[in-house]
Amino acid sequence: MASMRDIKRRRSSIQSTQQITKAMKLVSTVKLQRARGGAERSKSYFTCMYDTVSNILARVGHVEHKYLMPGKTGKKAVILISSNRGLAGGYNNNVAKLVTRNPEWKPEDVLVYAIGSKGRDIAARAGFEIREDHPEIMEQPAYADAMFLTNRLLKAFEDGEISEIYLAYTAFKNTVSHIPTLIKLLPVEVEAGEAQDGAMMNFEPADEEALDLIIPKYIASLIYGGLVEALASENGARMQAMDNATSNAEELIDDLALMYNRARQSSITQELTEIIAGAGAIG
Repeated sequence: MASMRDIKRRRSSIQSTQQITKAMKLVSTVKLQRARGGAERSKSYFTCMYDTVSNILARVGHVEHKYLMPGKTGKKAVILISSNRGLAGGYNNNVAKLVTRNPEWKPEDVLVYAIGSKGRDIAARAGFEIREDHPEIMEQPAYADAMFLTNRLLKAFEDGEISEIYLAYTAFKNTVSHIPTLIKLLPVEVEAGEAQDGAMMNFEPADEEALDLIIPKYIASLIYGGLVEALASENGARMQAMDNATSNAEELIDDLALMYNRARQSSITQELTEIIAGAGAIG
């Protein structure tokens, strides 16, 4: 059995760790409230944007546009959104698995645009090429950041460096539910079917010019939506992880208190036994 001194020292160490996890849980809770508010406020806009653009593309008929046709090369670009900090349970590993364990993808065929250092490190260890790295974006995501990424990716797409663009992020459902999600951004895919009411969409200006304006904004909107939802999911996951760590620490402290009391009782019993034995020997 461990000595009383060792048990006391270990219990003190766990109590110090518990204070840290409690503080981190409080910080994550505050950040979650702010991030969740942003995600909930923006969700309706991005849902509407997605539905509107999908409806427009369903009505354009057969249009040969650069953003609707596969690229010339086989490279795929993936925007991998993760966090810059750990202690968030399986948050980073779960979203990175969408890329690193995709059975249809090989590392040599994928270029990773990393948003968050944790996902970048996981992808790099798995042998994927990190084409760009922007960890600072996750500190405070803005629409300008999404537009910046969109411009970089569209240029690479138009130059023939990549043929497809994907977004890997963690969708925020509620405080305890966060869903790793992989969506295809480009080429924009339209479900087969007739346009509603049989009416086709007429553009002013021409089709190609209108799509040149609509699709980049559409992609930037989806990227920004992924950023704000990922930020809310990260803080929710960290809050849960720190809450679990605090509860586990409490259980360990209780177990160590019991061990300490048993060791103390054993020590007292041994001393009494020695005193009684000594007194009997003298008598």
